[in-house]
Order: sequence, then C-alpha cells, then structure tokens
Amino acid sequence: MPRNRAIILLSVGHACVDVYQGAVAALVPFFVAERAYTYAAASGVVLAASLLSSVAQPLFGAFTDRWAMPWLLPVSTVLGGLGIGLSGLSGSYALTLAFVAVSGIGVAAYHPESARVARLAGEGSHSAMGWFSLGGNIGFAVAPVMVAAVVATGGLRLTPLLVLPALAGSVLCLPVLRALERTSRARSGAAVPVGADDRASFVKLALAVVCRSVVFVGLSTFISFYAQQRTGGGTAAGTAALFVLYLGGAAGTVLGGRLAERRDRVTVVRGAYLVTVAAVAGTVFVPGPAIYVFVALTSAALYVPFSLQVTLGQDYLPTRVGTASGITLGLTVSVGGLAGPVIGAVADATSLRTALAPLVVLPFLSWLLFRTLPEPATPTRGEVRA
Repeated sequence: MPRNRAIILLSVGHACVDVYQGAVAALVPFFVAERAYTYAAASGVVLAASLLSSVAQPLFGAFTDRWAMPWLLPVSTVLGGLGIGLSGLSGSYALTLAFVAVSGIGVAAYHPESARVARLAGEGSHSAMGWFSLGGNIGFAVAPVMVAAVVATGGLRLTPLLVLPALAGSVLCLPVLRALERTSRARSGAAVPVGADDRASFVKLALAVVCRSVVFVGLSTFISFYAQQRTGGGTAAGTAALFVLYLGGAAGTVLGGRLAERRDRVTVVRGAYLVTVAAVAGTVFVPGPAIYVFVALTSAALYVPFSLQVTLGQDYLPTRVGTASGITLGLTVSVGGLAGPVIGAVADATSLRTALAPLVVLPFLSWLLFRTLPEPATPTRGEVRA
C-alpha cells in the first residue's frame, strides 16, 4: 500500500477515536443542563475518562514494546465509542462515570499501538506522523458539533448514535494492518529507529507535555461555560468556542510539521509555548467576542508541538517506542483530566475566571523544561515486527 494512502486511512481512523476524547467535554454542558451537575461533578466526568486511561496507557505501551498487537486498533476504537454511546442512557452518576471510563480505556489502548503502526507505515517520517496526529485533532474538532447535532435534538437518550464513528474507524484501519502484515512477511520486519535511550530528556519532555495537557483539558472542559459568561451568549456560543478550540489544533499540527522541516523540533516547540502563554492570558482575561480569537490562537500554539513531541519521545526512547508513544500521545493528554476536579472545585468556590487564571503559567513551565532539552541525534535503523 502506498505510504500516503496508509497514513490517510490511519489519520481518519485516529479522528474516529479522538472524537470520543472530545465528546466527553462536549457532553458536559448537557449533563449539567439535564442532570443539574455542579462544576465539580461535571469535571468528575472528564476525570473518569482520564483516570483509568492515565494508568492504562503506559501499560499498553509496554505491552506493544514486547508484542505487536495491531488488532488493538479496531477493538479499542469500538470500545471507545461504546462507552460514550452508553454514557447518556442512565441517570445514575456512578454508571455515567463507569461508561465514560470504559471509553477512556479504549482510547488508552489505541494510542501506543496506533503510533507504532503509524511510524511503520510512515517509514519514520515526521511529516507522516504529523498527518496522523492531524486526524486526532480533527476528531476533537468534530466532537462538539457531532454531540450538539445528536444530543441537542433528542437529549442524552440519543447518545447510542455516537457509536457510529467508532464502527467506521474500526473498518478503515483494517486495509493498513493487512498491508503491513504482508510487508512484514516479505521483509521479515520493518525498519524503525534503535539506539541508546535518553531517559532524562524523556522525563523532562513528559513533564512539559503534562503541563500542556492540563491547559488543554482544563480549557476544553470549561471553555463552553466561560465563553457563555464572557460573551453573554447561550449554548451555541459555548459550542462555538469548543469547536474553535479543537479546530485550531488541526492548523497548529500542520504548521508544526512545516516549521520542523526548516528548524529543529526543540526550537519550534520552545517558540510555540511562548506564544501559548500570551494566548491563554488573552483567553482568560480579554472580555467579549475577542475570546474566540484568543481561543483559536491558544489551540494552534498548543498543537504546534503535538506531533513533534511524539517523534521526540520516540527518538529519546528508541528502544521503547510503544512506551514513548503511550506517554507523549496518550498519557499526557489524559493526565490533564486529573486537574479538572481541582479547577471545578475552585470555580464553584470562586469563579471560572479565577479557576482558569493559573493555566497561564503552565505553558511557561513547559518552555522552561524545553530550554534544557537537546535535539536528539538521528537514530540508526533496526528491525522490528510489524
């Protein structure tokens, strides 16, 4: 299968999975409206999707470092959709959390193996990984529109319809997996980078991405409510802000790949985090419709580093590509959900503006961490199972 076709299929499949990460935050306003959840209770839903995912991602990454498990792509995609599809059917808060947690496990299982497969299909190309990551960004962007189209018309009882993207995504990845299996048999393995691990640099990278994750998940959880407050609009104003937050990530991912072709990845990421500081400050403190401009800038700046950090992590841990992928692509995204209840509790006690203000500092911390990171040397090539 041609490389571009394989990456496109994997990218669309990635969108079909990450739509469920975006759907959690998109469902929160509807849970609040129909079930009168507090900010803290609403953020607990995001936490449920993140908590088990945070634990499971490195485990799945470690497993894929030892054994190739391409079957995880279709299975985990269906699991992610099934959890979200069932989340609106029960009025029980505990069951809602359980279903959302099931979706989180599906997402956790998907990312390490899919990143490994994408690296094989893309033959180690940073650009190919960028396009693969772009699919996830598009999934995030589509989520609030999809949820609004389904739930706003018939309420939470229609959430089973949200399973449809998962069914599509599980089918789309199959031709790529079959092609990689045939290639593996023909070549007795596919080339991937191997070399010495730089664990110290990887830890710094992971901490920087955790800070980014808290900013992104914190905003994605509460930006709908905050936009309504700052603009005086209704649910549509909030959905629009969430859509802009997710869609800007697609532009940022493409821009990051282009910039990395001209400068080294570490330099590009450093600059992006400095821009993020100003963008988040504008989102939190500038009133009125201008919030949408700053939300778009925040999203783009946060996502310029996204795919670059995945390939950096893989190059810092060339002998643990699955683990590196699980942490940089998945775990550090879900870790941000752990901060959600704290932000929600502060918002309940004070205001959303006060609760979101500390997010301005976190991208600056990421910038400080990246100041000490080296650009990894180009790794040598070895053989690995497809």
